[in-house]
Order: sequence, then structure tokens, then C-alpha cells
Amino acid sequence: MLVRVLRLLSLLQQRREWPGGELAARLEVTTRTVRNDVERLRELGYQIDATTGPGGGYRLAAGAALPPLVLDDDEAVAVAVGLRAAAAGSVAGIEDASLQALTKLERTLPRRLRPRVDALKSATVSAAGGGPAVDLDTLTRIAAAAHGHERLRFDYESHGGQATLRDVEPHTLVYTGRRWYLLAWDGDRGDWRTFRADRIIPRPPDGPVQRFVPRDPPGGDAAAHVLRGVTAAPFRHRVRIRFAAPAAVIAERSTPTSGRITPLGDDACELATGTDSLYDLMTYIGKFEVPFTVLDPPELRDFLRTLATRYLQAAGDVPSQGCGS
Repeated sequence: MLVRVLRLLSLLQQRREWPGGELAARLEVTTRTVRNDVERLRELGYQIDATTGPGGGYRLAAGAALPPLVLDDDEAVAVAVGLRAAAAGSVAGIEDASLQALTKLERTLPRRLRPRVDALKSATVSAAGGGPAVDLDTLTRIAAAAHGHERLRFDYESHGGQATLRDVEPHTLVYTGRRWYLLAWDGDRGDWRTFRADRIIPRPPDGPVQRFVPRDPPGGDAAAHVLRGVTAAPFRHRVRIRFAAPAAVIAERSTPTSGRITPLGDDACELATGTDSLYDLMTYIGKFEVPFTVLDPPELRDFLRTLATRYLQAAGDVPSQGCGS
């Protein structure tokens, strides 16, 4: 009976609505048995709505309590991997909860699945960038306002350290793998604006909640718009580099926020980006292992000449200055 009830729950989770007769056929039981099993699930805390009549059936609804979940093998492994990634992620305050949930899940995993989870755990390591963490409460408040189409007021610190009070129509949260950004319509400025979520401090509503009719994001793609803005952000150095490789190769070896890649025929492309540190940029570009030419700025070419001399001296090909023989 227990196996049958779990199969029923799994079916209810797969589809929004099920006719009673179809459930009975799937489970190879009578419709009366299905009704009895539905009652058992309700006793466990699942909210299951029923409709009567010839076309009557059942629908699993969201309940007030969180009853046990039924996951298949691939789902269980995916949840375990996702929780481990979240524990080392960029949302402050979620790490402990993720680890606790992961511990509970691993304790209840069937023996046959544990080798798969253990293999992924031991054979992988995170190389995610050390982006600033976002407060979990801040992130959920922004998401709730965007989902509910509610205006959002918050204090914001710009890249230059200037503090301002903003009142916007939040549209979408975009995660680039390093930072969280909010795309919003700023009525005071009459344009779309992108805000780093870690610099947002939400304020309580000033009076009744103000709702808005959501606008279409610029270009129809919120993520693409945010990425364009991020790569065009003000930097100390604006850089253009030509690679002797197809654009697809450079796109595969870079991150979405690395810059704008423009194809130059089948075997070359140009990367337009920015940086506050020429050394950090060249360290990053060197990992592409692709021949390249610096187009701009001139100071980057001077920096590479200095760096090249330093490396040639280290290899013994150029006499080292200032060192005894």
C-alpha cells in the first residue's frame, strides 16, 4: 500500500490535474482505492483538491505545511548537487540552510544513489569568482516586489560611492555567475537602470503599496540588456583586443560578463571590455591560450612590453638588470 501511495503522489506531482479514472488505470486499482489513497496523503499534509462529476479528478495544490517530497533518482542527485553549490554561493544567509537541507537529504538518500552523489562531491571543486554576497532578505524582497509588480524604494550606493534614494518598477533579477543585478524602470530618470543587488538597501513602503503594469524589457531580453550594461560599465581602462580565433571559441573560453565579442570573419574576432587592473586582465586573457593583438589602449601595449621583458629575463633570454652575475 505504501508503494502505491508514493506512486500516486509522484503522479500528482508530474501533472497539474488527473482524472480519477486515469489515475486508477495507471495504478491498476479501482477509483475507490484512489479516493482512499488521496485521503491518506491529505492526512500526511498534502492539499489535494478534488472535482466531482463525470470528468472529476484530482489536483495537488500548495499547502500551508511542507510535507515530504517524492523525488526520482535524477531529481534527488540534482537537488543534492544544487544544495552543495548554494552552500558556497553568492547569497549571504543561505549557506547554513543549504548545508542543513543537504545533510537531511543525504541521510535519506537510497543506498544506490550515494555513490553518484559522493563521486560528484569528490571529483568537483568550485572555481566561481569571489563576487560580493547579497543578503538573502534583500534578494527575496526585491524578487517579491518584481513578482507582485510593486514599486520598490531603496537606498543605493553607486560605483563612485554616491548614496541615492531610488523609487523604481523592479522587473527582473539577473545572476551573472558572479554578481546579482536588478533591472528596473526608473521613472525619475525616464529610462531603464541596472542596479547591483549587493548595494541595495530596501526601504519599507511609504504608504499603501503602489502597483504598476510591467513594461517589456529593452530589446525583449532582460538578461542580455543587463550584460551589455555590465560590460560597458565605467572602468579605468577601456580595452579592445583582436584574437586569432573564431568568436565562438572566445565565447566558450570567457564568461558572459567578459565583454562584447564581435566576429571578424571566420578565424578572428574582437573583444571590447574594460578593467581597473591591466595585470588582472592579462592574467585572464592568457588563460584563453589564443594569439591576440592589443588594439587599445596604448598603455596596455606598454604594459605588455614590460611584462614580456620580465618574463624573458626570468627565462634567461635577456640579461637581468640590477642582479649580480
